[in-house]
Amino acid sequence: MRITHDDPATVPAPPGAYTHAIHVTSGPMLYVSGQIALGEDGEVVAPGDMTRQSEVVLSLLERILDAHGAGFEDVVNIRTFMTDLGRLAEYAAVRRRYITGRPPTSTTVEVPRLFRPGALLEVEAVAALPA
Repeated sequence: MRITHDDPATVPAPPGAYTHAIHVTSGPMLYVSGQIALGEDGEVVAPGDMTRQSEVVLSLLERILDAHGAGFEDVVNIRTFMTDLGRLAEYAAVRRRYITGRPPTSTTVEVPRLFRPGALLEVEAVAALPA
């Protein structure tokens, strides 16, 4: 399986935080449901702390990917739901520590609230699993 970053020349280049399009040849795919910063006790970790919650969420995603033989380089799409886009820079700083190569396609939206009080973001991902 191959992942090709396939930004068309007819579209302005993305600013570096995402890729417009990724082409995946046939192979197994992994769909990861939205992850929020939950601790072992099932409670939201660090309510109000975007940086800490971002670290927990991306660590969870990293462990899920690893369990399937993949890494962030195999992620083709990330969707992020945040309760305050004014705090995007905090999340982005943590995300850059985990996604160090070419970024996947992505969507980030602001939502009024998430299903757990205190959760500031939820992140889901799709990855092309290595053959």
